[in-house]
Amino acid sequence: MDDEMVRERDARAYEAVHDAADFTELKRRYKNFVVPWTIAFMAWYLAYVACNNWARGFMSHKVVGHVNVALIFGLLQFVSTFVIAALYGRFANRKLDPLAHGLNAKYKRERRR
Repeated sequence: MDDEMVRERDARAYEAVHDAADFTELKRRYKNFVVPWTIAFMAWYLAYVACNNWARGFMSHKVVGHVNVALIFGLLQFVSTFVIAALYGRFANRKLDPLAHGLNAKYKRERRR
């Protein structure tokens, strides 16, 4: 097969997948998870930065020994990152991967035509 035929076959397969209802659903599910969690994390991060800049009295308040609020907030940034990553992994395994596997199978079928 020449390159032009391969490109044409691949383009047809891609268009078939792109036009599938499952592809639209996959994008919708992905967006509905990622956008709110991204906004929540960015708001949390910006609150942390803002507090460090403008609420130094609050952030320097000692909680236990030499551990202050700023240190706890900083560590919670790491915790929230890992929690969101774990939630996304679980969400993707349950809601995204089944659709993606089906679309991948459809793409491979279309390429063989």
